[in-house]
Amino acid sequence: MTFDEYKVSILGEAPPVNLNEELKGLWWDGKGSWDKSHETVQDLESENAAWVHAYLHRKEGDIWNADYWYRRAGKVRPATTLDQEWVHIVKTLLD
Repeated sequence: MTFDEYKVSILGEAPPVNLNEELKGLWWDGKGSWDKSHETVQDLESENAAWVHAYLHRKEGDIWNADYWYRRAGKVRPATTLDQEWVHIVKTLLD
């Protein structure tokens, strides 16, 4: 799936079934459902899930918690906008 196809899929009612859980979490965030997004990734153990989890807590404004999850993901909180980070994570996970 391309990034453009992913963006268009957000117009649907549910995420495409072929997406991994991390991308499903970001899909729900793209729909404006922070709670559903967080619910999707919060119990996953992968570094990518930790990255999405970090992004979500940064978006929530819980920076201390976000930084914890960035460390678990092996990342550093970026100095970009939330929209830029969302695009970066989605594109990275789609590759």
